[in-house]
Amino acid sequence: MFQYVLRKLLVSIPVVWGVVTVIFILMAVVPGDPARIMMGQRGDPETLARIRADLGLDKPLTVQYVDFLSKLVRGDLGKSYRTNEPVSKAIGERFGVTMRLAIWCIVLATIVGVAAGIMSAVKQYSIFDYSAMFIAIAGVSAPVFWFSLLLLLVFAYGLHWVPGVGYEDGSFRYMVLPIIALGLRPAAIIARLTRSCMLEVLSMDYIRTARAKGLSERAVVLKHALKNAMIPVVTIVGAEMSGLLSGAVLTETVFALPGVGRLAVEALVARDFPMIRGTVIVIALIFLVANLLVDLSYGLFDPRIRYE
Repeated sequence: MFQYVLRKLLVSIPVVWGVVTVIFILMAVVPGDPARIMMGQRGDPETLARIRADLGLDKPLTVQYVDFLSKLVRGDLGKSYRTNEPVSKAIGERFGVTMRLAIWCIVLATIVGVAAGIMSAVKQYSIFDYSAMFIAIAGVSAPVFWFSLLLLLVFAYGLHWVPGVGYEDGSFRYMVLPIIALGLRPAAIIARLTRSCMLEVLSMDYIRTARAKGLSERAVVLKHALKNAMIPVVTIVGAEMSGLLSGAVLTETVFALPGVGRLAVEALVARDFPMIRGTVIVIALIFLVANLLVDLSYGLFDPRIRYE
């Protein structure tokens, strides 16, 4: 397994380099002068030139690229144009909120999605099956920002059950609505996929053999069918988890949560190029790590899988 992990990490190096190169080029060609944005429209030419020199923007693009790569190798993502604080520090301070939101979302989505998918497969073409799949389709189709605003309108401003927006004392009650809003779509996807995989597995010969041996339906479904149906589900869970960790931009913006997604939006608005590059690189690394963990988890569900 160690050799497999090492190979995956080595293959990831060109991927990270490609992401870094693309985001650097995009930030170089995007309209807007960071020095002008920092100074405003009334900045005099001498001050603008001095700021550009301090930021290294007066150097040729190739020199800026080499400087950026050399700093990146040392773990230095640069400093924010807006706050002059290290990018890695800003992302680290915001990452905890996004991590907490993502973990609760994926736990809720996995439990609800897998349970609904199993029940729908076992009770195929029943009222529960039709109702669960209708809700799943609606969950996939509903825009996140629309569902977030609906939750705010009903439960925060209408019933006053939970706080509306903000993250004042960091208590869990501020996370309830964001978790529900962000977890709806992955729960719906997991439910539909679990149902499809379970129906395919339940029609196989070894399931009929297990039933013929007199095993209970509960043992057949949970012990024999579910384990073999979980590999595609685990793949989706990993992909959704990495997406949630990369920062739920819309959800964090609607609920005013100080997470990585909201940080990325603020950086885009302010043309804060180092912060934008830093968040994109962190997102790319999260996806790579999540995919590696998903690959390694396959062996837990199928002993035939070997990492050589």
